[in-house]
Amino acid sequence: MFQKVSNQIMLITYADSMGKNLKELEEILEKYVKDAIGGLHILPFFPSSADRGFAPITYRMVDPKFGDWDDIRRLASRYYLMYDCMINHVSAHSPEYLDYLEKKDASEYRDFFIRYRDFWEGGAPTGEQMEKIYKRKDGGPSVEAQFADGSKELIWSTFSSEQIDLDCTRPEVRRFIKDNLEFLAGQGAALIRLDAFGYATKAPDTSCFFLEPQVWELLKEAQDVLEPHGVRALAEIHETYFTQLKLAARGYSVYDFALPLLVLQALYFGDGIYLKNWMRICPRNQFTTLDTHDGIGVMDTYHLLPDDEIRRTLDRLFEISPVSRNISTKSSHTYFDAYQVNCTYYSALGGDDETYLAARAIQFFTPGIPMVYYVGMLAGENDYEILKKADSGRDINRGYYTKEQAEEAFAKPVVQKLLRMMELRNSHPAFGGELEILESDPYTLYVCWRLEEEWAKLWVDLRSKAWEITYTDQGSVRTFS
Repeated sequence: MFQKVSNQIMLITYADSMGKNLKELEEILEKYVKDAIGGLHILPFFPSSADRGFAPITYRMVDPKFGDWDDIRRLASRYYLMYDCMINHVSAHSPEYLDYLEKKDASEYRDFFIRYRDFWEGGAPTGEQMEKIYKRKDGGPSVEAQFADGSKELIWSTFSSEQIDLDCTRPEVRRFIKDNLEFLAGQGAALIRLDAFGYATKAPDTSCFFLEPQVWELLKEAQDVLEPHGVRALAEIHETYFTQLKLAARGYSVYDFALPLLVLQALYFGDGIYLKNWMRICPRNQFTTLDTHDGIGVMDTYHLLPDDEIRRTLDRLFEISPVSRNISTKSSHTYFDAYQVNCTYYSALGGDDETYLAARAIQFFTPGIPMVYYVGMLAGENDYEILKKADSGRDINRGYYTKEQAEEAFAKPVVQKLLRMMELRNSHPAFGGELEILESDPYTLYVCWRLEEEWAKLWVDLRSKAWEITYTDQGSVRTFS
């Protein structure tokens, strides 16, 4: 019997980040994590040609170096699982794209991909049109396709040259997406994460990002495929909170990518005004984050933090982790120093155990289901060794732990305390109730979850970083501090 989504913490990890494969990951989770998590997001475990799994060659198999579907299904019987589906793109080494390069117009996949010559009047965007596009790389969203007949032309590629965008307006592409979603839903998934979903809608003279109403039609189609299997879609979209509110208002689960920078701002400057405002208005049907395999989101906090507070927070973060200024992900649609900051959350807080635990306590008391990245669970610091060999600055937060290294990390007092806090968040009934923001000064966060006679309270002095959790336990009041 496969697990369904519950109000328990989800761990985010690669198949080979704690141990070398899925079997070793399962051993580590069973030995050390136990009741600290209820869910598991295994980042792309399919054969892939780039971006550590996010350039999928096929969804029909587990990469053999990680294991097989039996390993996945066994984990699905213990935890509710989330898989990724990259609706926006496939690998440049996928059978579909390779067939297209070989046969060009004779390929059955000739309409899967977006040819610049067909998309743009005149075969290329004007400078004004290019300026409007929500870009993720220098030079614009294209790659030069080299066909077997010797011809070349530009094909849409939002991300790397190994990630080729699909034309989601085409019926045959919609069928391809539907078939992949149905297959994944049948392999024990509780959630399917629609990665890079905002980039899947494109039209000339627009941003080519989250275009309405097309985006709603695509999302509804995906959810309609998954719903008969009891599986939920979770669209991965980095945008202002207005977009997340729109998604939530239509009944979809959303990501809280704004929380990480809001918490840093509050803890850096002893200022709870913006954080408390977000806790009041944020969607309740969300998954909260402090860290992920990407970076700490910046543009997600537009309009939640004033621009000068965003700049001040980034400056403080870069003082603490100077290397992050140069390696962080940049983008043409943000005028700040970074689109996402590449840094572990523990390092962003200067490696201070109590401040880090305060940050996690705030996350666990924020409305939504918490997600904890494996590096964060292990209070991992910036990995400068892996960064030296990396193609991407994001790898500073994507280190590998052998079974022995994981064992050492789990023994750290800060990790032991964090795991106990996670167990409390998973088990206490109050978190199934309602949140109340209690009266306090701007320098203090004081909140309470309550369900009938059960309650759990968090108090944080944002200036001193002192914190305390009190909660009911069989008629008694206990303290976790």
